[in-house]
Amino acid sequence: MAGATVVIVIILQIGFIIRALLRTGLTPPARLAWIAVISALPGLGIGAYFLFGEVRLERAKRERMREVRNQLLAAARPRGPSWQSAGRARPAFAAGRSISGFNPLTGNQLTLLAEGDAMMEDVFAAIDAARDHVHVLFYIWLPDTTGSRMAEALCTAARRGVACRVLVDDHGARHLIRSALWRKMEGAGVALERAAPVGNPLVSLLFKRIDLRNHRKIVVVDDALSWVGSRNCADAAFAIKPRYAPWVDIWIRLEGPAVRQQQAVFLHDWMTHHSEDLSAMLRRPEPAQAGNVTAQVIASGPDDIYTTPSDVLRAMFYAAVERLTLTTPYYVPDLALHKAICAAAERGVQVDLILPARNDSRIVGAASESLFPDLLRAGVRIHLFEGGLIHSKIVTVDGRFGMVGTANLDHRSFDLNYENGLLYDCAEFTSVLDERQQSYIARARPLSRQDVARWSVFRRLRNNTVALASPLL
Repeated sequence: MAGATVVIVIILQIGFIIRALLRTGLTPPARLAWIAVISALPGLGIGAYFLFGEVRLERAKRERMREVRNQLLAAARPRGPSWQSAGRARPAFAAGRSISGFNPLTGNQLTLLAEGDAMMEDVFAAIDAARDHVHVLFYIWLPDTTGSRMAEALCTAARRGVACRVLVDDHGARHLIRSALWRKMEGAGVALERAAPVGNPLVSLLFKRIDLRNHRKIVVVDDALSWVGSRNCADAAFAIKPRYAPWVDIWIRLEGPAVRQQQAVFLHDWMTHHSEDLSAMLRRPEPAQAGNVTAQVIASGPDDIYTTPSDVLRAMFYAAVERLTLTTPYYVPDLALHKAICAAAERGVQVDLILPARNDSRIVGAASESLFPDLLRAGVRIHLFEGGLIHSKIVTVDGRFGMVGTANLDHRSFDLNYENGLLYDCAEFTSVLDERQQSYIARARPLSRQDVARWSVFRRLRNNTVALASPLL
């Protein structure tokens, strides 16, 4: 009996290894990592690959997404001139277009909002003044002070006849969904929908991956204002992980033609999960020009395994000639992106990488640390932020252009989550973002090669062992 079990396990191992080798869209390091896991941990490895090894979306859901995307892209196509520039941001914009299908648009204005809970006041004021519609999408929404104020503002707007639609990730916003606030919004006439519903986890695991989450943060008001950045609808104190607080985020108000692209991303997600057809909203008169910023919304997700935000970031890194500043809470990039950062430093670009001194994920923190020696050897300056958990996601290049949004520099953001970001070209706004990042550096301690050399053998062994699975994180 035992011998038969061993034979069955070996056959399953061989089958799953062959499946990992044949799967499209998987990088060689990820294939190797899965083969190692399946081989070293026969039962657990097979189970892990079955649950998390492939992007499993129901065929009907995938087809619905493709149908909605094509419909909305056709409706959102700009009818006037979009972008005429030969600047160094062009390759990054081209990569961005390959992901979302959106062109860079001129005539936008970006406003960086104050740090802390005060940044959400701008959204509350806009909702209070809304006349036609308010669209809200958050990964995490907590029933705390910020979450309650958002709900109250939406209830008030809905009662006076404004069409309010709320879409939240079913897992990330589970505390809100179970709270009285959810029922209160429903009673006030706010249309509510859950993205990527989990259902019964034990049953769902058999048919789909329940870790493919909607990590986006989008607010659109009256087709004229939108917000983009890393901020969830929650207090900076972040009640579900208070020991790492405050969570330090970035939140930017967007005005101008690119608001229509934010609208299209929200409508794509809404129409994927809801039967309401809102595509006509994208055929309304386009938002008026509001400034001189060229901007492009970049939305990505696991339904497209061939183009990711990593493509845009690599184009940005290779365009850098003077300085490159990056802020992220999680640094577990693919090898090509990691090498692009090192290559920038090696060719003389001043590269500053801002990371949390204490990561809320020990596994991700260890995998990140395994890459520190490489970065420091190349000349990258690492700054460990100590004023809470740095949760902002910012990249700026040469004081000229940059990107902000929801995607971290890790495999999960690139391959598994639904993310949205904003790539822009404007020296004036880049100086504002660089100033914010310098304020982070002022609250950080530098990490030197000597610091890393003093790490214990156990710490290095732990980091490098965890790093073997980094393509799967």
